[in-house]
Amino acid sequence: MPNGQSRNIKYLTLGTTLVTFVLSLLLWAGYDSGNPALQMVQRADWLPQYGISYYVGVDGLNLILVILTTFMMPIGVLASFSAHVIHERGREKLYYLFMLLLEFAMIGVFVAQDLIIFFIFWEVTLVPMYFLIGIWGGEKRVYAAVKFFLYTMAGSVLMLLALLYVGVNAGTFAVPEIVAGVQNGTIVFPFSDLFSTQAVLFLGFFIAFAIKVPVWPLHSWLPDAHVQAPTAGSVILAAVLLKMGTYGMLRFCLPMFPEASVGWAPVIAVLAVIGIIYGAWVSYAQTDMKKLVAYSSVSHMGFIVLGIFALNAAGIQGAIIQMVNHGVSTGGLFLIVGMLYERRHTKELSAFGGLWKSMPLLGAISLVVVLSSMGMPGLNGFVGEFTILLGSIGSTVLGLFYSLAAALGIILAAIYMLYFFQKIFMGELSKEENKHLPKLEWNEIAVMVPILILIVLIGIQPYIFMKPSDTTVEHLVAQVAPENAVTTIAQLPEAQTGE
Repeated sequence: MPNGQSRNIKYLTLGTTLVTFVLSLLLWAGYDSGNPALQMVQRADWLPQYGISYYVGVDGLNLILVILTTFMMPIGVLASFSAHVIHERGREKLYYLFMLLLEFAMIGVFVAQDLIIFFIFWEVTLVPMYFLIGIWGGEKRVYAAVKFFLYTMAGSVLMLLALLYVGVNAGTFAVPEIVAGVQNGTIVFPFSDLFSTQAVLFLGFFIAFAIKVPVWPLHSWLPDAHVQAPTAGSVILAAVLLKMGTYGMLRFCLPMFPEASVGWAPVIAVLAVIGIIYGAWVSYAQTDMKKLVAYSSVSHMGFIVLGIFALNAAGIQGAIIQMVNHGVSTGGLFLIVGMLYERRHTKELSAFGGLWKSMPLLGAISLVVVLSSMGMPGLNGFVGEFTILLGSIGSTVLGLFYSLAAALGIILAAIYMLYFFQKIFMGELSKEENKHLPKLEWNEIAVMVPILILIVLIGIQPYIFMKPSDTTVEHLVAQVAPENAVTTIAQLPEAQTGE
């Protein structure tokens, strides 16, 4: 492809994602955080005879995830500019087309309010990511792409059967109408034990979402996908695609199947805690830096699932902000790994050491991102983990054991993150290949600056990002576990002072 045409494709794609980001900020500016109902609603009949419509809108559960998506996509596109594998294998037009299709589908997943429309967007996300891994990935890219596709499809089949049953019995596929019917008793999914109708429907949705998260032991597709994906693919997979699973739990599992959510919560919390500790433990054992970051996602996503199934306002609000935190911090880690790989063409930790002396700017940037991922106070990771632990400790469904076990995961995170940083940047600069590595390019600095800004901004002003979800989370908890709908982050000072 001629250089001029290649450049035009790159900048057209980047411009499109930047415009989308600006529009999403306008969406945020026009959002009324005091109103828990859907806003900016668009609805049009599609198959009215079956109760199916094009139905989209935003509320406190999805607004911040739409912003996360539109924030990370320009970063992923800009990071692709210096990826040699894209130029070497060609098909640049197709690559950037898939990036835009992926953004379209992910936003659709978050804003869809009709079960069928949601499922269509959910499935569409598979296509571009499958090809991004399969064409521009590593040596085992086809294996990783097929594994990713089959795992997600297996969960999708269960979800499709469950949502068809729900829609047929409710007489509509509109999620707000189904939730309203469940709450006022006009739509009943019988629940008597953990294997009654409602519980089975809950599991049909939950398993699909748990695979996407992924929740232990459904995680084995994730390390392969991350290791083989191109840098931008890993960034978007970690930052946004995994959040589709936790978002689905909040949007569908909790309000549509409240009794089953409460009944299954302790079991799911056990799986979350196992994932937290297992992911952290296995991360420390890795010699491949990309696989280390991939397993860290299993651990961090376990925290988010734990917060959701604490079933109280603090836990759920912490889970929402931690979705953003994980997306920003882990996305940043994958960008750093990608920069190192472009220079050394290896992901082995043993190939590095002492890079602070040859690349001090990258070392300083990496230190901030590593501390963020560890949950250092003053940075974004601390806010989410603290709030989730606050929710799990105060949960009437869970208990102190879950919080203690999750806290062990925080300690382990500090161990493997410091190990990651020490092996790459500290020690003697003994390897000749590392002494004259190219300095950071302009686009590499440009992708890290907004990530660093967000890491610090969320750390010192978290309420800016938590405020949109306040009333929506209160409303959600009142639907699922009314006895827990008493404390949000905004109310904590009042609760502590007794006012």
